Amino acid sequence: MKLSQRLSHLQAMVDGPYQHIWDCCCDHGLLGAALLNKQVASTMHFVDIVPGIMQTLQGKLERFFPLNQDATSPQWRVHCMDVAKLPLANYPSETPQLVIIAGVGGELTGELVSAIQASADALGQSIEFLLCPVHHTYQLRERLDTLGLRYFDERLISDNQRCYELLHVARHGKQPITAIGDRLWSQAPSELQLAYLRRLLKHYHQVVRGSQLDQKPQLDRAISDYQAQLDLLST
Repeated sequence: MKLSQRLSHLQAMVDGPYQHIWDCCCDHGLLGAALLNKQVASTMHFVDIVPGIMQTLQGKLERFFPLNQDATSPQWRVHCMDVAKLPLANYPSETPQLVIIAGVGGELTGELVSAIQASADALGQSIEFLLCPVHHTYQLRERLDTLGLRYFDERLISDNQRCYELLHVARHGKQPITAIGDRLWSQAPSELQLAYLRRLLKHYHQVVRGSQLDQKPQLDRAISDYQAQLDLLST
């Protein structure tokens, strides 16, 4: 099946090679299958907690990517489990592993990254994350920064009339993670950027009115930061 714009951009951000890539919350496994074709990992791991989805995916992988003993052929594993509990201990690697988390909210993405990073730290393993949250990227970015992660790349893309932020981050990343991003706005202002900022501001103004007292400082920061960026791009 043809990849969506969102998944195509994620695929393009995986340059590899990696010993292990974990496609988490993988749904129908389209991105992981595309990466199998691209042969950027020794082993591609498909992870989701829904048994029915994973059973169907297992059958498709067996049909289109049959496993054999040829070490040069793409290898894959299917894991029906909580993404927060990736079995990293069973797959040691001397080089960084890549964990892809896409299609879930920023709050859940942050919780998963925190759990996986803690597990990797305990095992002495190096992990990179490729993230594409569906919302709440401001909160996610602040959490990534507190975890000591930095970014290699970040992109703003549009798919099916929705905007997405894509982040490739790790402890050994190149640049500090900021709450609204830097590279997202580094090019000449575009209608995509302006529309995205206006949409975010409308959302946060609505949310702040019904927010709890302890949430308000972060929401106010988000509004202030996004408004400043919109003003800068509009001048």
